[in-house]
Amino acid sequence: MKRRPFLKAVSLSALAPIPIIKGVTQTQWSRMSEYAYDESIVIDGLIITRNWDEASFEALEQTGYSGFNASLDSATMQRALLSLSEWQERIKSNPEKLLLATASRHFRQAKSEGKTAVLLGFQNSRMIDNDLENLDILYTAGTRWMQLTYNERNLIGDGCTERTNAGLSDYGIQVVERMNELGIVIDLSHCGRQTTDDGIKFSKYGAMINHSMCEALHQNHPRAKTDRQIKAMADKGGVIGIISLGYMIGPKIGVETTLDTYVNHIKHAVKVGGIDHVGLAADFAIQGLQASGATRENWYVPRLTRFKPSYKVQWPPWIPELDSTDRYRLVAERLQSSGFKPGEIDKILGLNWIRYYEGILDD
Repeated sequence: MKRRPFLKAVSLSALAPIPIIKGVTQTQWSRMSEYAYDESIVIDGLIITRNWDEASFEALEQTGYSGFNASLDSATMQRALLSLSEWQERIKSNPEKLLLATASRHFRQAKSEGKTAVLLGFQNSRMIDNDLENLDILYTAGTRWMQLTYNERNLIGDGCTERTNAGLSDYGIQVVERMNELGIVIDLSHCGRQTTDDGIKFSKYGAMINHSMCEALHQNHPRAKTDRQIKAMADKGGVIGIISLGYMIGPKIGVETTLDTYVNHIKHAVKVGGIDHVGLAADFAIQGLQASGATRENWYVPRLTRFKPSYKVQWPPWIPELDSTDRYRLVAERLQSSGFKPGEIDKILGLNWIRYYEGILDD
């Protein structure tokens, strides 16, 4: 397996001269004492895949990921299909590295084979226009998850920065129903408040929020989800992936906003929604923003006009530890030091996503 070397296990003899727990082997004690990240299934709720290259493959190997949700080009139907085709070809051309994910079992298969499973999808549904049959076309081409709206309004509903808060349209409810029938996972990350509520309510299955944060900890940000929404999502079986962008997590990176701030969002989401309903998500390139070439001029300045002031975009936008390929290794260590048990960390790193996908992709 092409993965980073296993973490060195804590020696039992260094902890005590006799076994700590009767009947527990040294290997079992080591697993309980120091979290073994490399043994876990790690799934990222959202990776931006534009400009994927050899450096992306190198970074992917360093992350130890077993899978990720790939965000593809949703500008038009033609570009969406082209993006799907390009990724299908990339996966076929790199069978020793990648595996197309269309069912939950593919993430476990990828882990066992030392590969990374890729779940293809989009952060907007605008390209389906007013034709439900476009959903069938996208599904056949490999789409397995889709966000109902981005920041703005489309025919389906209102996005999170729209002036109004109208929720899903009648057509939007039809879209939700058809996505349920096909087995396309519904994502509500950038949806407006009422659209998020409606998406949870009208979906037969629990919707996911694959890259967001807790409004209770970062108030008055349009991308954040309330405790009520996190609880409602969890009650129907959904999962929220806590986003790794620093300016989404807190008000001032490096002062009030650190790796601990990120972990606090995880803790809060677990407290509200339960340990089975929280995961992790980057929302940037696999190698991180700095390594992928993000600068103040090409990343920050354009967003000052693309996003409304309510987005509170900052420069730099990253939390340093999360901008590295060690991001979730460091999160796992911090979770353990915060009192999370190995089995709970496993769920947050990836098992919660697999459990969630079992109820939708495998039907």
